[in-house]
Formats: sequence, C-alpha cells, structure tokens
Amino acid sequence: MLRPAHFLQWAMIFSEQLAQATHTNQSLLCVGLDPEPRKFPAHLGQNATHIFDFCASIVDATHDVVCAFKPQIAYFAAHRAEIQLERLIAHIRNVAPTVPIILDAKRGDIGSTAEQYAIEAFERYGADAVTLSPFMGFDSVAPYLKYHGKGAFLLCRTSNPGGDDLQNQHLSDVAGHPRLFEHIAQLAQGPWNLNGQLGLVVGATYPEEIARVRAIAHNLPLLIPGVGTQGGDAKATVKAGLTPTGPIIVNASRAVLYASQGTDFAQAARLAALSLRHELQT
Repeated sequence: MLRPAHFLQWAMIFSEQLAQATHTNQSLLCVGLDPEPRKFPAHLGQNATHIFDFCASIVDATHDVVCAFKPQIAYFAAHRAEIQLERLIAHIRNVAPTVPIILDAKRGDIGSTAEQYAIEAFERYGADAVTLSPFMGFDSVAPYLKYHGKGAFLLCRTSNPGGDDLQNQHLSDVAGHPRLFEHIAQLAQGPWNLNGQLGLVVGATYPEEIARVRAIAHNLPLLIPGVGTQGGDAKATVKAGLTPTGPIIVNASRAVLYASQGTDFAQAARLAALSLRHELQT
C-alpha cells in the first residue's frame, strides 16, 4: 500500500508531541474542529464546499495557543468532505508541525474491521491519535496499538447525560466493586496499555469523576471535552485532572469556532482560544 509522506516521517511519538506543544504554546487547550456549514459566516455562503477554508482559518488563528487539534470525522463525512479533511490535516502539519492531531472518530469494532479503521486514521489521514470505544474489548483496540508512537483515547466517562446508562454502573452488587468507567481506567492504566499509547476521554462536566479517573490512571493523558459551550468548569477540570505526571488536553469546539459569524470569525476564534487558555492556566 502506498503511504503518504507524513505517515512515513514520524518526527516524534504522540506523547512527545503533546508535551512539546503544551510547553511551547503554554497551553492545555485543544480546539475541536467540528464544522457545521449552517453556522459559517455569511460571506462563506454556509456552503459545505468551504469546510476546509473555514477550518484552515481557525487553525491559522489558533495554532500557537493550543496543545492539540481535534477534527471530528462525522462533521466532514456527513458532507462528503473527507478530501477536505485530508487537506486540513496536511495544512495543520504545514503551519503547526509539532501540534498533535487527534482524529475524533470513536471507532469500536471487531479486530479485522478495526484494522481498516486504523488504516483510515493513521495512514489515510495521518492523525497522531484517535478516539475509540472500548465496549467490544481489547481485540477491538489492539490494531491501533500496532502503530508505533500513535495515541488511542478510550471513551471512559463521557460528558453526555446518557453516559450514566452504562459508564456509571457498578460491575457487581457486592460492595467495593468498581463502576464501569473505573474498570476502563484500570484496564487502560494496566494490562491494555502495552506500549504506553493509551489515554482516556473524560468529560469536564464531572470533575469529581475526572479526579477518580486520575487516581486510577496516574500518568495517562486525559482528553477532556465539555469546557465552554457545554458548561464544564475550567478551573475544576484542571484541579481534578492535571498532575506533574498526568497530562490533560481540554477540548473546546463551538465556543471557539463560532465566536463570531462575521468576517472577523478567525480573529474572534483566536480571542476565545486565548481566553480559554488563560482560564486553564489560572
């Protein structure tokens, strides 16, 4: 299989990229790239053909104040914009080569299918990390771990209210047995983390549970969505999740992307990102 140049030329592993971007840009902020054409500024025509233009402008305006970018694949695929996503990732590589790219795909399928999804994430798109559902067990995660240096974030305690339906349930009626999200954290910290590539997704809307996950998964990176429009508290998130050995990546999407619907949308996105970066630092 012919592989793109950026796949063949890994400069550093994901954890090193994250550490460098966090330090260089003095930032815990990740900007989620979730393009919705109906929310685009009027001068872009609210047209899906401008997804790349919109997202590239956001990247240009914020690349020096973030620790990562997180494109959500559904927002591209729904508009047949996968080629625009490829262009966008190449653009990020060009303007911010040390800022890691997390492909938010939430894949979770049997091993043979997972192998194809891993090719999609790491070979087609050249992402540095990917989000996964661990519901089908380790054999659905293992194919991603064959890619040296790439990261994989397992859904653990998500920010949506429906997360309680499964994630917050105890595995047994016997006292002391962990809840499902705690068990996932234990697996990711321990036997599943064969090459030190795993991280966890935990929602900013549950700071007490972020702290519980951090107590179990001492040194795993935590990808934390929910700050900004979803109402997660920045200070509580940092206090619960950040330790000297445990990095966090705090994602904001809509609060940055749609800070303005005028021609100044990119400048407004930068100001919003700077404000969130400051909140996460104080």
